[in-house]
Amino acid sequence: MEKKLYDMMQWGRIEGVVYSEEDKPYEILGPHKTAEGTLVQAYFPDAREVMLLWNEKEYPMECVDEGGFFAGLFGKKGPKNYRYRVVYEDGEYITEDMYRFPLTISEQEMELFSKGINYTAYRMLGAHPMTVDGVEGVRFAVWAPNAVRVSVVGDFNFWDGRKAPMHRHEKYGIFELFVPGVKQGDVYKYELKVKGGLTVLKADPYASMGQKRPETASVVFDSSSFAWKDDTWQAAKAKNTSKEMPLSIYELHLGSFKKPSEEDGSFYNYRELAVMVADYVKEMGYTHVELLPVMEHPFDGSWGYQVTGYYAPTARYGTPEDFKFFINYMHEQGIGVILDWVPAHFPRDAFGLANFDGTCLYEHRDPRQGSHPHWGTLIFNYGRPQVSNFLIANAMYWAEEFHADGIRIDAVASMLYLDYGKQDGGWVANKYGGNENLEAVELFKHMNSVMKKRNPGVMMIAEESTAWPKVTGDVENGSLGFDYKWDMGWMNDFTNYMKADPIYRKWNQGALTFSIMYAHSENFVLVLSHDEVVHGKGSMINKMPGTYEQKFPNLRAAYGYMMMHPGKKLLFMGQDFAQFSEWSEAKSLEWELIEQYDSHREMKAYYRALNHFYTSHPALYEADYLEEGFEWIDCMDAERSIVTFLRRSRESREQLLVVCNFIPVTQTGYRVGVPFAGKYKEIFNSNRTEFGGTGEGNPRVKHSEPVNWNNRDNSIEITIPGLSVLVFSCEEEKTEKRKSGKKESVKRSKKTKKK
Repeated sequence: MEKKLYDMMQWGRIEGVVYSEEDKPYEILGPHKTAEGTLVQAYFPDAREVMLLWNEKEYPMECVDEGGFFAGLFGKKGPKNYRYRVVYEDGEYITEDMYRFPLTISEQEMELFSKGINYTAYRMLGAHPMTVDGVEGVRFAVWAPNAVRVSVVGDFNFWDGRKAPMHRHEKYGIFELFVPGVKQGDVYKYELKVKGGLTVLKADPYASMGQKRPETASVVFDSSSFAWKDDTWQAAKAKNTSKEMPLSIYELHLGSFKKPSEEDGSFYNYRELAVMVADYVKEMGYTHVELLPVMEHPFDGSWGYQVTGYYAPTARYGTPEDFKFFINYMHEQGIGVILDWVPAHFPRDAFGLANFDGTCLYEHRDPRQGSHPHWGTLIFNYGRPQVSNFLIANAMYWAEEFHADGIRIDAVASMLYLDYGKQDGGWVANKYGGNENLEAVELFKHMNSVMKKRNPGVMMIAEESTAWPKVTGDVENGSLGFDYKWDMGWMNDFTNYMKADPIYRKWNQGALTFSIMYAHSENFVLVLSHDEVVHGKGSMINKMPGTYEQKFPNLRAAYGYMMMHPGKKLLFMGQDFAQFSEWSEAKSLEWELIEQYDSHREMKAYYRALNHFYTSHPALYEADYLEEGFEWIDCMDAERSIVTFLRRSRESREQLLVVCNFIPVTQTGYRVGVPFAGKYKEIFNSNRTEFGGTGEGNPRVKHSEPVNWNNRDNSIEITIPGLSVLVFSCEEEKTEKRKSGKKESVKRSKKTKKK
């Protein structure tokens, strides 16, 4: 070796490269200007020789370390746009020098990330195909501040962590590297050497795609060129009027909605599912679908609630572009898409976020803060800016890159309470000595505020099972900032009420009516979700008491009451045609029941009619969250288990009288107080024969009588079939008729007194 070249070698740094501990390879590898000329250094483990190719000439590089470190000194103008020919014992190949390309992540992007406010962090971190200096490749970037060294590995470099060490941005703990020649569909992971010398392989936290389970690597995929065709839908959504619009949600698990085969465990593609789901949802009259988590997860039995790939739609059903097709198709069919999302915890899988860079990076170090004892999962450290940024940017990702119409946040209560699911001594109090997770509270407020500013039409929905105050509302008014909250209290009370034999329901009337006491304290969604039809709880039809024949009118009454009650609606798949089996992610819904049995076909027809009735009557949705939108007529007739109430639209443009009977006894001549003198026409009856009922009802219009009932001046007499829900339109008499009616009422009252 020439003495000049020998003297230029940084032997300590070279040793770091050879022993795979160099975390700033750009400072030693690639071209560097010096006083003597341009020094080019390269590392090719086990190579016999390396030739630098430039201007159609070959220049031999000198092997300065037998481990495979090569160097060459060139003129001051130096080689540009060069490549290497690398010779091994078993062959040779030509490759670019990845360290001659500039670093492309800006200081501003990293600074925002360090403060937790880079809301498009997924564009900085992860794997991004791009062209640099005319060369195609992929820029990889990962946050791993405590790693000794990080390399990107894959089929493209034989999973050899020595070959592509990434460059550390010291201040921010971000590693970056542009790898020429890597392309869409290539599989990769990050190899991290952690303190203590251990080497671990991790999937990319920001990967846009992962391998289909049981494989666990990340996949390079860019779906940014997808041609969206939902501009009209997006424009309408941005007006954010969902609280005054009907919202009937079909919750579903894509893998078990329908299966091509249950023997081989295969799935339909997102594109195939789009057509099947949209056809059914449109027929049934739902406004939205809510998908159980589609983010990548290793275990089918977790239903998607143990996420390892937060930025990757699961490969079970196709590519990210396929999933964009699914959402776009839904929008073209007039159907909104809500995504279930899990920021409360993550699994301990070795390839995932757990102990990511050899330290508890995404989770708390103290297991009293960082571990869910019942779930066996880890809790995010919401107080670390980069971790909260990971989650907030993820919510923005699904809204902005995938056009999601809503994000439903799972297990919010577990995030809000430090002692959730923990015994005394098993949790750490906040700085004030309380059990509130102040960092999670701040995360929610931050996330919901940003979402409203960036994507005002996207609904943020909390699954929150406690009485935490002000879950919904404006952050400026002290709320967590959610648009909606699942009404878990109503769900528990109501399902327990409906499980009881009708003969005992009179003793439990409060469970039926209590929800109205707090119905306007939050913006509620009434839910009969997947959680209610698994783990031995029974399907909705199997919760109903009585014989096979008695279960169906009970369930019709239950669904009718839910649809007439204030609040938006959600029902899990299979329950609208009364599937008897509990839901299993391993099996398709029992669609054959509809073909084989009248009772299931009739239940499907009933729920379809309910949905269409609900969406066509503003009184049932327009004033859901206004006290004037609901008024009891009578909630005290526990003896006959009957409740009557009014639903009103804004400014009472439409009023509906609702009558619900929860015992299998028909009431004839039942008097109900009405809001005004007028005509009352039965416009919905759950007991119609096409729904499987007896057909009893009130076919003729009812004209009110000036008989005081339920503390009202006017009333009507009706027939209420057993286990039924009736709805009457309310048409007030014209002024002239009302005047004559007053005279008539005086005459009638005098006759009544004489009698």
